[in-house]
Amino acid sequence: MATERPMRLAMVGLGRMGANIAQRLVRDGHECVVYDVNPDAVNALRGPGITAATSLEDLVGQLRRPRAIWLMLPAAITHSALDEVVEHLDADDVVIDGGNSFYQDDIVRARALAARGLHYVDCGTSGGVWGLERGYSLMIGGEDDVVARLEPLFKSIAPGDDGVAPTPQRTRTDATAAWGYLHCGPSGAGHFVKMVHNGIEYAMMAAIAEGLNILKHANVGRANVVADAETTPLRHPEYYSYDFDLAEVAEVWRHGSVVSSWLVDLTADALARSPELREFSGRVSDSGEGRWTVEAAIAESVPAPVISAALFQRFESRGEGEFTAKVLSAMRAGFGGHAEKST
Repeated sequence: MATERPMRLAMVGLGRMGANIAQRLVRDGHECVVYDVNPDAVNALRGPGITAATSLEDLVGQLRRPRAIWLMLPAAITHSALDEVVEHLDADDVVIDGGNSFYQDDIVRARALAARGLHYVDCGTSGGVWGLERGYSLMIGGEDDVVARLEPLFKSIAPGDDGVAPTPQRTRTDATAAWGYLHCGPSGAGHFVKMVHNGIEYAMMAAIAEGLNILKHANVGRANVVADAETTPLRHPEYYSYDFDLAEVAEVWRHGSVVSSWLVDLTADALARSPELREFSGRVSDSGEGRWTVEAAIAESVPAPVISAALFQRFESRGEGEFTAKVLSAMRAGFGGHAEKST
């Protein structure tokens, strides 16, 4: 069903999420003007309801005032794109940052734009590559009246009625959270909530991965382990003789389990396709939100050991702990004459 208040939005950045958001808006009756530094990404989206721009100036020129421009870019280049686009804007226009910017940057940017009579909205966006069909969970920060002005866009991007059962004890009926979007507070609030969301995501992913790894090695009791001074013996090898089908374990967890979740769904799918996950090296990146969540926890004197450990595990996955291990080996060799084992 088409939206009751169609709008015209400019989308800058047509990567994994920007392109899908534009398509989702058009499906619901809105119009989009799109721009990306990659012309192929722009051309791939041309069609009914979507017009292409050849530059940021051209993009702004195709919008009616007051304009709305959505930046869906990596945090590292968002600021430069913002600086360029605001040079073409007029009073009361609004820029929406839907990427994963640092919330403190949002506060600075909102003040700078306000001095020019412009508005800035930060919109934490979760949904990944599946958002075109599932919708995106939106966590929004900014001025009340500006966020209200943009609500038709948020409503179209969000999941809406996705079939999730209402929270039993929930009594509030005047909020939008159950529809998948929420005005969290003033500038920076949206990205603050999304930052913590991603920190939680780090920890949940790490727990699922660690648990499956314990299951994978539950047959260690049948391994031929050399008995020497450098190896802790397995006291009861008879207790560790299981060969679990991890794909089936992940599948059973999807049905009625307390840990059932979209992350488990994705894990089950990956293991069904490739039980040994040979196409993955295990190098896990972090785009900033986990770090910022830990920094916020420290500033607030709030314990967050699980999220912190999940962040550090990602560093370890990239070999950043290799020198630590070398120092440990050197100390063991020094004080006890312990020789490194090859495996």
